[in-house]
Formats: sequence, structure tokens, C-alpha cells
Amino acid sequence: MPPLRTALLQSPGRPGSVDGGLRVLDEAAGRAAAAGAGLLVCPEMFLTGYAIGDAVPRLAETADGPGSAAVAEIAVRHGLAVLYGYPERDPDPASGALYNSAQLIGPDGGRLANYRKTHLFGGYERAWFTPGEHPVVQAELAGLRLGIMICYDVEFPENVRAHALAGTDLLLVPTAQMHPFEFVAESMVPVRAFENQMYVAYVNRTGREGAPEEGDVFEFVGLSCLAGPDGAVRARAGRGEELLLGEVDGALLAASRAANPYLADRRPGLYTALG
Repeated sequence: MPPLRTALLQSPGRPGSVDGGLRVLDEAAGRAAAAGAGLLVCPEMFLTGYAIGDAVPRLAETADGPGSAAVAEIAVRHGLAVLYGYPERDPDPASGALYNSAQLIGPDGGRLANYRKTHLFGGYERAWFTPGEHPVVQAELAGLRLGIMICYDVEFPENVRAHALAGTDLLLVPTAQMHPFEFVAESMVPVRAFENQMYVAYVNRTGREGAPEEGDVFEFVGLSCLAGPDGAVRARAGRGEELLLGEVDGALLAASRAANPYLADRRPGLYTALG
């Protein structure tokens, strides 16, 4: 099985403009496909922007909404899978719930998986979103099992371990990581990849967003990375806009798991007090 070339799009998109975000995505997908990528991963809330405040309800849509259809058209035209973040509206009108979600679209335009962020960060997210209830969401692509979580979720070791136990090979983590938490991208993500014997694609926003008069201003730190199961960072972005490319190698994954049998050496009976 050849490695899956994976593209990480570190970009703010066009906050407040879905059409603008789609234009950025289309251009990046063209460059990624030309470089041989089979998968393009975008940041958290890429489709609309993250710090959009009162616009969240207006820009939110169901998982099969017009944004999904537009991303599917881009995926088909460029022949690669796309993971993008967006605000999701519950399909049940009586619910009224909004979720911070990420959806994976296949190269044929099919919807492969949709994940709702389970661990909401800070007052801003809790004011607008309902937490998801399914920590492990997976899909198959190019002979690999892909898992999805969003930003703060990866900072909970139990979350990532659940994916490891479910057989995730490549964990996709669209994020909106902000200052002063650079250590998450720099140190925690490679450790998560090593201790769980998987690849982790951690894809951040960049720049500043928000309204100073409302008190919600976020400075995103970039530093997107693709970390391997050996703990090595295969690709690392800087602080600005960037399209990053890295290889997810099934052979390296198998060799690393054989050399580092953390999952096989676990003693679950000792961990029951963790709750």
C-alpha cells in the first residue's frame, strides 16, 4: 500500500464568508492535488471562520447542506478527500442545537464521516455550541482507518486512546489553537502520536479573529504538524498561511507498532479507578 500524501491547509479562510472560504479551499485543493495529495485537511470552523459570534446561527447548516455540496464538488474536481470544519445545525428543527463539527468528504464526493466536537473550550464555544456525544468517529480511506476530533479534544489522553483502541491509523485534528498554548502543537501532539502509535494531522488556523468590543479576540498560532507514530514530526508549519505536505506510511506504522507495543502491554484492570 503506497503512503497517503496528506496536505494540511493552515489558513484563516475568509471569516464570515462561506463563499470566500470555498474559494480558498478550491485553490488549495488544486495545489494539493498537483503535489500528489490524496487528502486535504482544513482547520476548525474553516468554512465560516471561528470567531464569528452572532453569525454562528446564521451560517450554521446541516451536514448535508449547501456547504457540504460545494466541498464535494471541489473534492471530485480535484480528485482528493477533504476534511473541513464548520458550524453544524441539528437536522431536527425542534432541537435547535448547534455543533462545532468537522466533515470528511471522499474523492468521489460522498460524505464519509461527520464528527461533533465533544470537549468545548472556553466561554465562547459553550455560549454557541452543544457538545457532541460520540468520541470515536472513523472512516476508511486509501487502506487506512481515519479518525476525527477537533482541537481541545486531543488534549484529553482518554479521547485519543479510545481512537487507538478502535484502530485509528491517522487522526485528523482540525484546530483553532491560540496563544499562549503553543506547547500543544509543539510538544503534546507528537507525544499523543507516539503513545497511541498513530499518525496525527493537527491543522491550525492562523492570524487574529474576533471583535475587541465584544471581548472575543483570538490570536491563532499556526504550527500545524503531521506527527508520526515514532513521535517524529514529519512536517511542521510556521506561523503564517501555508499548505503543508507529508506522507502517512502504513509500513512505518506497522513497524512502529511492533517496536512499541503500548496497546498490547496495557493492563486495563488497573485503570478502573480513572472513571
